[in-house]
Amino acid sequence: MNEPTRPRPPTGGALLRAPVTDAITRAALDELAESGYAGMSMEAVARRARVGKAALYRRWNSKQEMVEQIVAGLSWHAVPVPDTGSLRGDVDSYLAHAAALRQDLQATRIIADLSAEAIRNPRLAQVFATALREPRRAAGTAMLRRAVERGELPADLDAELALDCLVALAHARPQALTASGELADPYPRDNLVEVVLTALAACRT
Repeated sequence: MNEPTRPRPPTGGALLRAPVTDAITRAALDELAESGYAGMSMEAVARRARVGKAALYRRWNSKQEMVEQIVAGLSWHAVPVPDTGSLRGDVDSYLAHAAALRQDLQATRIIADLSAEAIRNPRLAQVFATALREPRRAAGTAMLRRAVERGELPADLDAELALDCLVALAHARPQALTASGELADPYPRDNLVEVVLTALAACRT
């Protein structure tokens, strides 16, 4: 899991307890990965971090606020925008980033859980979209736009459909878990590149 930033700038006495905030953040991520959003509690996070509940409530008013701010501070948003000079190279680079993320089992479990929870929780859905969905689509949009400009994709490309294909094919399998909670076997990237390129070429208005 990429190292999280602290959820809010500390003030007053909290300024002297940054290590406590970091310990709580790590504990919250561990608890979220193991128990899921619905199953986690402030009490469980406090026990795991070996602090009193008051330490959590000095930083966040509720479990939801804690998760929202911690997720918003994660570096999931750091999605590179490939620019290799060709669509094939860009797609391969985009898929490589998705494959690298899947090596972090904690991140994968949290993403899978929050994806489901977001359907029932509009506030969490917005935070999740800002931290994860929007950066992925922004990187994909830039990549597809350049491919159209280079003539590698048709001028009448259905950009939204192409973007849906790209993001879904890149991230659906890397975020998949088996029934036992382990990572699903990845597709060979060379094969996936060919599938993505075929799908993108077919996305026309």
